[in-house]
Amino acid sequence: MLHPKYSWKSLQSDEGKAKLLSEQLNISPLVASLLMTRGISDLNEGKRFLYGTLADIHDPFLLHGMKEAVARIKAAVDNGERILIYGDYDADGVSSTALMVHLMRRLGADFDYYIPHRSKEGYGLHIHALEQFHKNGFTLVVTVDTGISAVEQIEYANQVGMDVIVTDHHEPPAVLPNAFSLINPKLPYCTYPFKGLAGVGVAYKLALALLGEDTPLEWTELAALGTIADLMPLTGENRLIVTYGLKSMAHSAFPGMTALLGVAGCTKDEVTSTNVAFGLAPRINASGRMSHATRAVSLLTSTSVEEAESIANELDILNKERQLLVEDIANEALIQLESKEQAGNLPDVIVVAGEGWNVGVVGIVASKILERYYRPTIVLGINPETGDCKGSARSIPGFDIYEALTHCSDLMDHYGGHPAAAGMSLSREQLINFEQRLNEFASGKLEPEHFIPTLLTDLECPLQEITLPVIEQLEELAPFGMGNTCPRLLIRGVKLLECRQMGKEGKHLKLLVSQNGKTVEAVAFGKGELAPILASESVLDLVAEAGINEWNGARKPQLLIQDLCVSHVQVFDYRGSRYPATKLDELREKLVSISACSLGTMAIVSDNGADALMGIDLKQTAHWVYDYSAGVKPMNEIATSEGSAAVKTLFVLGLPESSNMWSKMIGKFGSLERVFLLHPKQREDHEVVQAPSREQFKGVYALLRKHGYQPIQQDELVKAMMGRTGLSRRMLDLTLDVFEELGFIIRTSRIITLNETPSKQPLESSSRYIELGMLAEMEQMLLHGGVPQITKWMLDQMQGAS
Repeated sequence: MLHPKYSWKSLQSDEGKAKLLSEQLNISPLVASLLMTRGISDLNEGKRFLYGTLADIHDPFLLHGMKEAVARIKAAVDNGERILIYGDYDADGVSSTALMVHLMRRLGADFDYYIPHRSKEGYGLHIHALEQFHKNGFTLVVTVDTGISAVEQIEYANQVGMDVIVTDHHEPPAVLPNAFSLINPKLPYCTYPFKGLAGVGVAYKLALALLGEDTPLEWTELAALGTIADLMPLTGENRLIVTYGLKSMAHSAFPGMTALLGVAGCTKDEVTSTNVAFGLAPRINASGRMSHATRAVSLLTSTSVEEAESIANELDILNKERQLLVEDIANEALIQLESKEQAGNLPDVIVVAGEGWNVGVVGIVASKILERYYRPTIVLGINPETGDCKGSARSIPGFDIYEALTHCSDLMDHYGGHPAAAGMSLSREQLINFEQRLNEFASGKLEPEHFIPTLLTDLECPLQEITLPVIEQLEELAPFGMGNTCPRLLIRGVKLLECRQMGKEGKHLKLLVSQNGKTVEAVAFGKGELAPILASESVLDLVAEAGINEWNGARKPQLLIQDLCVSHVQVFDYRGSRYPATKLDELREKLVSISACSLGTMAIVSDNGADALMGIDLKQTAHWVYDYSAGVKPMNEIATSEGSAAVKTLFVLGLPESSNMWSKMIGKFGSLERVFLLHPKQREDHEVVQAPSREQFKGVYALLRKHGYQPIQQDELVKAMMGRTGLSRRMLDLTLDVFEELGFIIRTSRIITLNETPSKQPLESSSRYIELGMLAEMEQMLLHGGVPQITKWMLDQMQGAS
């Protein structure tokens, strides 16, 4: 058994409407159904989604403040004023700044740009920077991806005679700055139809307003990069902008973009939203996180191939350094949380802070902690000299972290962001109050269901339907990203044929699964730890994305697994191990590192013999032995204290003397998820029982009658019969047990006497005869059966026990 990481919920589609949409758009019913699950139900919406062009995007002048901004910028260019572009240090801010640089070059403006240092200055406009540029004669400031909450800073600019045009997309605060123009689709009085623009999206709209049809198509590349990196929804006009941007990237006119694709290992045929998100965006972000974001702006605005390649390599190195730094800080943060987790005191909103933590990567660390604990998470870096804390927040659906921070606004020096992610700064002295206030706010917002991550599935289908033509149809819905995820397919009841770890340190899984004769390869990234608890021949349910694996000119379907589960007890076959104690230690070591397992849920079951336990450390693992009356009984303190209900992983080191013991044991361990068979492949006495037959019993009884009615020692009798019947000593002993129960013989102190006047009784009326059959079945199964047969047999037993 393996529990899924997520709660799976299926999106619903109206089959009748989907069929009509399929006919109207001349698309497959499958694609039509997927459009329906994305909220697209009529012909015009479907056309815009599938076949929209840049001509379909909204008029930029619908954005409040755009008309005034355009007039002011044109006046500044005409009058030779110095214009400052003020950006942000993340990939959205860098893309926005780069796009504005290209715009100002196209306008022939006298300009410069400024991005604050992430760790030294922090997010947003800073008066000291505005003061410096004012001294240098700058009279107009155009912000990109920032500025909507810069009330004091813009008031300063007004006082010294600098006009400020704010282009932003972050949540507007209650008090807005008194800027010359505010352009933000989220302003409460802005009637712009699409609210999901990234910061670079708003900057692109400003470029369109200034240049109209003369706006270069390649600028959509910058807009696509920032939109994808900032996790904006790939719906509406974002979808159109990103679609054109990705197409343009494949033959980019920007040396920097080409160089960036090169270091990320993307070929022209591989420019997808996924590759941008995981290849390009992290390297752009690494500039601001590990050094200064101006290097990334230089990359995206460079006209020199040599310079672009040099900077791209530099950012690639920074990204590798960033990955190592994130791992170190994440480990430190997890150590802080371990004690709370073990004590069951993990708060609803996690707040962790550490001295010297690089504030450039705390957002990534927050994402990693959220992924592990599925709770809103804030990670802060503390300046040990000043006590200033700067951090980032990541949240879960249903909990608006920006709203939560607003509730604590009096404790912070600055904050800003979105419902799902935010940044803040505060004093070290406020950390305890900050965490307490956040959790007080969360107590009125978060319910138990919020802490269960949900995975939405688009449709359920068998493995046979996942063909190359179907996958190509699914790709019609690309580009994929937030708000338009790659279709997730629910596939139930596939058999696991092969499972192996792959990649660095075995972090990923490669599976081979089959169903009704169809076999498909599958990859599960980041799930390598599950390999030891996925048994061959197990039946899996999968949620997966379908892709195409191309190798040496061959193309075949491939599944990218998002989540998986096994709904039955799994059996792992290590029978006949030469050194079972060593194998047991090896298995325990592997399992204890898996989040789904723990030492407290593991147990060993054995017979009373000591040989099987030689060399096995039982100090940390519950030990049980077979028992006639209870099935099993505890043999050490752990087994007694934890109880049988806690056992999920069972190591079988020996077999019981009766099938009744086994059945009771199975019923006792009612929470079993996996069973590891480590017992020998044959009994120590080499004597097996076999399924009883009437002919066998008739033959043995006939020999007894020939012997007569004189008493005889059982051992002597059995020895004499072994050669004549071909039955083992153990089988004959058990046969005599049946005869005794039926009254055919009288046994006293192992002296056998044939009953002269036995009553006629059928063999089937003997409980020992029935038990002998069950014992034979058990031993045949556990000693010689295959894993699928053993699994089915055990499942039947569990159903009977329940």
